[in-house]
Amino acid sequence: MKVRLMSLNSLGFAKRPEDTRVVVAMSGGVDSSVVAGLLQREGYDVIGVTLQLYDHGATLHRVGSCCAGQDIEDARRVSETLGIPYYVLDYEKRFQEAVIDSFAESYAHGETPIPCIACNQTVKFADLLQTARELGADALATGHYIRSRANGEHRALYRPIDANRDQSYFLFATTQEQIDYLRFPLGDMPKPVVRELAAQMGLEVATKHDSQDICFVPDGKYSNIIAKLRPEAAKSGDIVHIDGRVLGRHNGILNYTIGQRRGIGIALGEPLYVVYLDAANARVIVGPREALETHKIILRDINWLGDQSLDNIGEEGLIIAAKVRSTRPPRPAILRFSNGILTVELLEGESGVAPGQACVFYSDESNDARILGGGFIARSQRDPRAEKMITELLAQTPRRKAVVVSTNHRITPLKSWPSPST
Repeated sequence: MKVRLMSLNSLGFAKRPEDTRVVVAMSGGVDSSVVAGLLQREGYDVIGVTLQLYDHGATLHRVGSCCAGQDIEDARRVSETLGIPYYVLDYEKRFQEAVIDSFAESYAHGETPIPCIACNQTVKFADLLQTARELGADALATGHYIRSRANGEHRALYRPIDANRDQSYFLFATTQEQIDYLRFPLGDMPKPVVRELAAQMGLEVATKHDSQDICFVPDGKYSNIIAKLRPEAAKSGDIVHIDGRVLGRHNGILNYTIGQRRGIGIALGEPLYVVYLDAANARVIVGPREALETHKIILRDINWLGDQSLDNIGEEGLIIAAKVRSTRPPRPAILRFSNGILTVELLEGESGVAPGQACVFYSDESNDARILGGGFIARSQRDPRAEKMITELLAQTPRRKAVVVSTNHRITPLKSWPSPST
C-alpha cells in the first residue's frame, strides 16, 4: 500500500492551512496587519492578539507609537476588516518590570540599553509565545523583517530581503526553541510591497507611520523616565577630560551616551566626545575621537545559534561578520571563546561602542547571511593609550576643582600622546 505524504504548507507544517492555527502579534502597524491578512487569505486559522504594554493615555494620538491607545484601536479595526478573532491582553505590569525598569537601571549604571531586545526576549517571545501555545496555536507569527527557514530538525534565522528594514539585530536573543515556533512572513518582501498589499486588502493602516524605537516614551525624552525611576542617574557631576582635567559640570549621566558629541556643554578648540561614563562617581569622561576607536569587545549573556559549539571555536576563532549598531551593516570580525569568555575582534574597528549595546553575529556580510546569535557588550578595549588613561582616571578619587575653561584651549590628539609605560 502506498503512503501519500502531505506536502508542507507555507509555514512549514505538514497539514492544510485551515487545520493550522496561528496567533499573530498585532501592534496596530502596517507590518503585523499585513501578516494577519496574508495568513487569513491563505486559509489559516488566524487569531490576532495585541499586548497592551503601557499606559496609553499620553500616547493616544502620538505618531510612531505601538501597543497602546490608538494602535490597539487600529489593530481591532484591521481584525474586523479581515474577519478574524482578536484579543487585547494587559501586560503593563510585566512590561514595566521586564523592560522599563531594566532600561532605567541599565542607564543608571552608565550603559546604553536597547529596550526592543529586552521586550522581544521577555514579553513577546516568552510571555506571548506561551499564550499562543495555550490557545492551541501551531505558531506565533510577527511582522518583523527577518527570514526563518528549516535547518535540519530545527529552523534558522537569516537576514531579510529588504536590507533597509533588517530587524535581525533586535532578535539575536531569540532562543532555538522560540525560533522553531515563530514565523516571519515578511522576510521575503520589501517594505513598499507590504504597503501595497495593505492597500489591496483595504486596511486603513496602509499609510500609517512606522513605530519608533522606544515605544514607551511619550515625548521622546527618555531621560524623564530614567530620572523618575532611578534618581541617582540624574545626579550632577564632573565632566572630566581623559587626561584628568575637570572641564565642567553636567546634570546627570542619563543625558549622555558613549560616542556623543553634541550637547556635551563644553566648548574647546577641538571636538570632544563622550568616551566613558563613570556611573559610580557620576563623571562623564570626554576626549578626542581617537579615544573611541575599539577593536575588541567582551560580551555577556550570550545567545549562540550556530551549529557548532562555542567550545569548538576556541582561541583560534571563527571568522564571522558582526554588528554593534542596528543601523550599520555587518562587518568582518573574529569570534573567540576561551575560559568561558567570549570576545569579538572587530577587524575594521568601531567607534562609540558602549556597554549594554548588543553585538550580533552573522555567517558573513551578505544579505542572505545567517544569524549566529550574539551577546551584550560588557566592556570594550580601546587603543592601549586611551585604555591606560581611563584605567588610571577610574583609579583616582574624584576631587572637585574650580576650573576656568578657555575657548582657545586645544586638545592634544591621541596620536601625539606618549605610549603607555611598560
